[in-house]
Amino acid sequence: MRIYDILSYLESKFPISSQASFDNCGLLVGDNQEEVSGALICLDCTEKVVEEAIAMQCNLIIAHHPLIFKGIKKITGQNYVERIILKAIRAGIAIYAIHTNLDHSMEGVNAEIGRRLGLTNLKILDPTSDVLVKLSIFVPSSHVDLVKEAVFKAGGGKIEQYDSCSFSTEGKGTFMPLEGANPFSGEVGVVNEENEFKIEFLVVSHYLKKVINQMLLAHPYEVVAYDVVNLQNKNQTEGSGMIGELENPIAINDFLSQLKETFQCGVIRHTELVKNEVKTIAFCGGSGSFLLSKAIQNQADIFITGDYKYHDFFDADRQVVIADIGHYESEQFTSDLIYRVLTEKFVNFAIHVTKVNTNPINYF
Repeated sequence: MRIYDILSYLESKFPISSQASFDNCGLLVGDNQEEVSGALICLDCTEKVVEEAIAMQCNLIIAHHPLIFKGIKKITGQNYVERIILKAIRAGIAIYAIHTNLDHSMEGVNAEIGRRLGLTNLKILDPTSDVLVKLSIFVPSSHVDLVKEAVFKAGGGKIEQYDSCSFSTEGKGTFMPLEGANPFSGEVGVVNEENEFKIEFLVVSHYLKKVINQMLLAHPYEVVAYDVVNLQNKNQTEGSGMIGELENPIAINDFLSQLKETFQCGVIRHTELVKNEVKTIAFCGGSGSFLLSKAIQNQADIFITGDYKYHDFFDADRQVVIADIGHYESEQFTSDLIYRVLTEKFVNFAIHVTKVNTNPINYF
């Protein structure tokens, strides 16, 4: 099995195209055509992680945070990024990053946080816009079901918790095949009329290419008429942060104690405890201060994230409790998430979670 096979599966679930504009997800170092000997999963790819991969004979490191964010003009080992790249190349180790594309998924980083908090009714806090399209296809009546099936199998026609969604209208299509054409029906040089259906689907743009390719294979026409229209609708299954509910309200102090224990926090920095109880919880793994207004808008009792700046705490304005549990602490279970995703699919090669604590922050 090649490295490509592993990465292709990950990208089928967490498309690279869903990453944030500032991000650098994907294969950063190495050759994806190499046979994979083992994979090591981590939050951050450090020198110690590369050494661990060498010791465990793993030639693929899957990290949440990209090792390379900025442009590199030389690789001489003068800083930790260059040293890691050199060490990995010398050892024949590929380095892959699965960052905001995993953050933005309904089954990604934040879903793992919600699971560990024991929340129900989970939904995306800030759904993504401009990633949905409407695909309209004109199909002869004899092939409607075949084309629908092809679109559904390729990932089209999914609307939140509903699958196999479409809308059809019946009409008459006209066409005149010219010399050299090989029409499915009708005669060359004659205006023909065909009983057709216009079938419409919602498709997430990340899957549009695959959907169209499969549709064309199932469609009988030599030249297929179809439309793709960009939509401004929000994709409720993709975006930043999440919000959910506890089954029963809990006293704020008790909740903070449980939060500290669950995420093994050295400390929790928080605003004034303006809520006596907690039930509705908004959260974002990593740095999520930009979502505070969404947490307030959704009437969250508490907003959990990391990397909060001093002045930004004032923005809570006594409307919500902000709890900064730390960047590493909020995302530490991401490695376990990736491990579960891969082991559910692949059973014939070694997958490991790093034993290296890569948190650069210590508490005294």
